[in-house]
Amino acid sequence: MSRVGKNPIPIPKDAKVKIDGGHITISGPKGELSRDIYPTISAAIEDGNLIVTRPNDLKKNRALHGLTRALLNNMMVGVTTGYIRKLKIIGVGYRAEMKGSRLVLSLGYSHPIVMALPEGVAITVEPKENVIKIEGIDKELVGQTAAKIRSFRKPEPYKGKGVRYIDELVRTKAGKTAGV
Repeated sequence: MSRVGKNPIPIPKDAKVKIDGGHITISGPKGELSRDIYPTISAAIEDGNLIVTRPNDLKKNRALHGLTRALLNNMMVGVTTGYIRKLKIIGVGYRAEMKGSRLVLSLGYSHPIVMALPEGVAITVEPKENVIKIEGIDKELVGQTAAKIRSFRKPEPYKGKGVRYIDELVRTKAGKTAGV
């Protein structure tokens, strides 16, 4: 058995799970998420837990077993507590602001970068600390949005300027030394 796949997913009191063949819908206080699972993998509700099973021990089914369980667990956590990613902007003159439903970034280029927010993601900007907070119920979408914002100006290795995750450690290089 897969170590991840064999673990049951506890269903909280405020969450509802609906299984319709290969389509699973999980709803909770934060919202609703649905996903189609691979046809050979099956899911069932037993004793207040969501159980994911596989038909045999083929390598592909073993891999899909753990993957499906992890994806369903991420959905359960998303609809009950949600996901948050924080980015910090470091650099002189680098800043971010919200204008309506768009994120405007000034990252040292000759033009500001304007990014439209994807559906299901909320972004707040703390201008004093230059922190961007990304919230949502879909872990994949929150992570992808954070990665896209970070890709506009990744942290550079000499001064550490750029956009980084709040818990990211950027190793800085020494730079040039004067010749004698």
